[in-house]
Amino acid sequence: MKFKTKITELLDIEYPIIQAGMVWVSGWKLASAVSNCGGLGLIGSGSMKPDLLREHIQKCKSATDKPFGVNIPLLRKDADELIKVCLDEGIKIIFTSAGNPKTFTPMLKENGCKVIHVVANLKYALKAQESGCDAVVGEGVEAGGHNGADQITTFVLIPQLVDVLQIPVIAAGGIADGRGILAALALGAEGVQIGTRFAATVESSAHENYKRKIVEAKDNDTVLAFRKIGLVRMLKNDFAFRALKAEDECWDEIKLKDLLGSKRECAGIFEGDEIEGEMEAGQVAGLIKDIPTVKELMERLIKEYQTSASKLSLIVQ
Repeated sequence: MKFKTKITELLDIEYPIIQAGMVWVSGWKLASAVSNCGGLGLIGSGSMKPDLLREHIQKCKSATDKPFGVNIPLLRKDADELIKVCLDEGIKIIFTSAGNPKTFTPMLKENGCKVIHVVANLKYALKAQESGCDAVVGEGVEAGGHNGADQITTFVLIPQLVDVLQIPVIAAGGIADGRGILAALALGAEGVQIGTRFAATVESSAHENYKRKIVEAKDNDTVLAFRKIGLVRMLKNDFAFRALKAEDECWDEIKLKDLLGSKRECAGIFEGDEIEGEMEAGQVAGLIKDIPTVKELMERLIKEYQTSASKLSLIVQ
């Protein structure tokens, strides 16, 4: 099946499917596997120091001759160093998040990069467009990890972005199968970014405990916490419930930051601490029932897309 969208053309990929650059999940193995299967793999630099990012980029180059990119959270104090590594290594696709795209986009564009920024509302999507970004990822509050304070859902966000923006929109949040891809494209998106579903694959660098918890999750097994210090969606566990209790008791930002501490994401996602770790995951965890290889998953996504599109064709006839 051949796809032709503004995103497949912009990124020179076969399918309009982008694997999210997730912390502690998206290393070179996952990114190269997705790219080799016709999607766009992203290395998640949010959990890497510059030297480690360079290592992952070089290994990814050795594992694929297809396009891949790097996700860089702009609020990191060493974001400029991470960007320098990307430019030194010839990376031409940069996804930015969690910060002001005006800071680095002009410089990245001058160096021949395609720049795509993650947004959670129309206001920031317009700012990304004004800063020169080539596209935006519109991420709904269904998504795992850090979310926008407005808590806009994907189904509501994407058409509003599409109606106003002049640049392509990639849909993210709540997409785990071919039906979700079809729905996103029907809303006007030119591609999709998928996170949690790729986190639960063989090539993901996440701990097996974390992958298993995703597979075991039901429809209501994620929660939103830490509204005062940065909204996060995570799987329910002892830590998540303590965070919710602290919010109910109106803890201030200082106490909440102390509760969160450091390396909670690493403990939950990479080290597999099911009790005290922050196990970030989207609501789509309830749809995920296995841990396939990336190749198996990509083939399944395309087949599901075709099946869903065929059903719609029968309906409209």
